[in-house]
Amino acid sequence: MVYGVREGWRREGFESHEGGVGVLLADGSEPGPVFFDLGSGSTFHESTSWWHYDGTFRRPAATSMRGRCACGWRGASRYPIGWEKVRENDDPDAYNTTGPYTEWEAHLDDVAERAVTLPEDLVALLGQVWERLDRMWLEDDTARGYTTMLRACGELEAIVAQVGPEAAQVLGREHDEATDAIAEALGTTEKAARARLRHYEHLTWN
Repeated sequence: MVYGVREGWRREGFESHEGGVGVLLADGSEPGPVFFDLGSGSTFHESTSWWHYDGTFRRPAATSMRGRCACGWRGASRYPIGWEKVRENDDPDAYNTTGPYTEWEAHLDDVAERAVTLPEDLVALLGQVWERLDRMWLEDDTARGYTTMLRACGELEAIVAQVGPEAAQVLGREHDEATDAIAEALGTTEKAARARLRHYEHLTWN
């Protein structure tokens, strides 16, 4: 079973698709953020954490939960919230959120399936690089060892700086503002795809 995770749900390689528990009111609408007055003048804190929609202190009262993703996806199923059980444990993290999480996982599977697949030999090479750099922490815990790691990072950045800008510029020219297809291929959101294109278009390495 999956219980509340305050930091949100993430999958390696698809960080922009952070998931979490969304809520619905009795009329089926999705409420906006809850605002908290911290007592410091005009400063307010906002939250979309599901356990804050309990109807207390004039907050919206949620009746059900569903999966949600930063990309805008929302789960189709609704799961009633037992507020008595939430208050009984006095710990939102102890509440079972398996239903919303399972639907978000299926959504991420779909995102991954529609993303471009890296060649197997490249996947293997990247895995070897990760593994080798990770071993260096154990093999040489000295200034020389850390210098070696930094030099390796420099070599990797040089490769990215040579390949990334050209790929980003070509994609930018061919797709113009149509970043939805690029985002889908990258397995990311449109906002993250635009940011990545801008980052690589102007990347240089000295």
